Amino acid sequence: MKDYAWFKKYPDKIPHEIDPDRYSSLVDLFNQCVERYDDLPAYENFEKILTYREIEKLTQNFAAFLQKQGLTKGDRIAIQLPNTLQYPVALFAALRAGLTVVNTNPLYTSREMKEKFKDSGAKAIVIMANYATSLEEIISETEIKTVVVTEIGDLVGGIKGSLINFVVKRVKKMVPPFKLPGAVKFNDALKEGAKEKFTPVELNRDDIAFLQYTGGTTGVAKGAILRHRNILANVEQISAWMIPTLVDRKEIIVTPLPLYHIFALTVNLFSFINKGAKNILITDPRNIPHFIKEIGKYKFTAMTGVNTLFNAMLNNPDFNKMNFSSLKVVIAGGMALQKAVAGRWKQVTGLPICEGYGLTETSPVLTCNPIDGTDRTGTIGVPLPSTEIMIADENGNEVPAGTTGEILAKGPQVMEGYWHKPEETSLVFINDWFRTGDLGFIDEDGFITIVDRKKDMIIVSGFNVYPNEIEQIAIMHPGVLEAGATGAKDENGNEYMKLFIVKKDPELTKMDILKHCRENLTNYKIPKVIEFRDVLPKTNVGKILRRELK
Repeated sequence: MKDYAWFKKYPDKIPHEIDPDRYSSLVDLFNQCVERYDDLPAYENFEKILTYREIEKLTQNFAAFLQKQGLTKGDRIAIQLPNTLQYPVALFAALRAGLTVVNTNPLYTSREMKEKFKDSGAKAIVIMANYATSLEEIISETEIKTVVVTEIGDLVGGIKGSLINFVVKRVKKMVPPFKLPGAVKFNDALKEGAKEKFTPVELNRDDIAFLQYTGGTTGVAKGAILRHRNILANVEQISAWMIPTLVDRKEIIVTPLPLYHIFALTVNLFSFINKGAKNILITDPRNIPHFIKEIGKYKFTAMTGVNTLFNAMLNNPDFNKMNFSSLKVVIAGGMALQKAVAGRWKQVTGLPICEGYGLTETSPVLTCNPIDGTDRTGTIGVPLPSTEIMIADENGNEVPAGTTGEILAKGPQVMEGYWHKPEETSLVFINDWFRTGDLGFIDEDGFITIVDRKKDMIIVSGFNVYPNEIEQIAIMHPGVLEAGATGAKDENGNEYMKLFIVKKDPELTKMDILKHCRENLTNYKIPKVIEFRDVLPKTNVGKILRRELK
């Protein structure tokens, strides 16, 4: 990749290679950041600030609590939290205790939770009280023995924290009743841990840091094994990419994307603590008016997001009134950035959005557009340092520049496989290259453009949605004879799921289907459009032809 024109333009600014072994583990990274940045603000949520040193103390207490529960190195712990101060505390504590983190979407249904918890063999969980009722339904079918329940305002503390918890629970009625015998409150766990002695755990780069669940390129839920070295490598790659623009100890990043998602996890949480930045954690970015009002309080210098979030912000009149003089870099990922949105963003803020690209299996970032002001909207940029990208035919052979083929990747950030799924692992590697399942091409400057997805997977609000799962859930309804699902786009180019149904029960209604889907699927997976058909198009062996449904 070094022969492409863009790399020749900046031979000294961005290194071509990084040292993935600079730190011995993510805990080593954390400890060194604490020493370097000490009393600088690390995280802020609901105007409550925790410094790097305060985070270190809280994580030590929580890690001691986890050890007291009998959890040992290599045990899996699920974290099911939105962006609150509890997330980084629980995460770093788990890593310090030598545990493997299973990041879990708080919006999962009980069925989806059970699937991940059983597959990972999780023995513990930290969960927001809002979702504890779903855990209650399935916990007996898992290996989970240690349950820590928290409420949104727990670490905000004081009168404000109590008020937040009261409003969420009593006024907004967002915490359904639940019974989880033996569950410990988050703040009580911190107090218990403070009385115990924390025993540091010896970790190395090859220990498993995360089981990050994804549908991958086949749609079957599986845990990508991300070792400490995978994440550390991507942190070093991202940090190198920031050299032309960002300054240690001076940055403030807005974090609206959920930290349980690999994009925000690596880019916002790990890469920006490596710069001594302050993270502004946004708990509910879907409330756009409140979100814009909140970030208007800060002279933030960086922000990450997805296309739908940027579009929603641009369509709010208060966004145009904001002062963007401190903003240095805005990074888009998770889904394709639309040119119209990118154009409007630059017009309003004066700054281009830098689109990046990656997958859960690649920790996640493989490529990114330059953050030095170079505007190549419509591309996903160039490979990060120590990353190789090849465009290949179906046999894994490289095709010429400008020719469309499958995007293959190599680098220290690429996983070695899926948890307990060797067959699935073998499907995504060819000649030691990782198969992304995406089609694209590289131009003469080395910039990559995605043309289409190789599979039927669609992206809704930055999350992968697979027709196969939607069809399986739909067919579970007793009134459904056949189901076919496919992606579609609205007038703004945003993707959504469309479901086609052949009735078994003539009295079946669209509301019946929606109710069934809501009981079994996370909100973003629920079909936006339901259409009844007399028959569905099929192949001669009975496979539904999704391309004809489209």
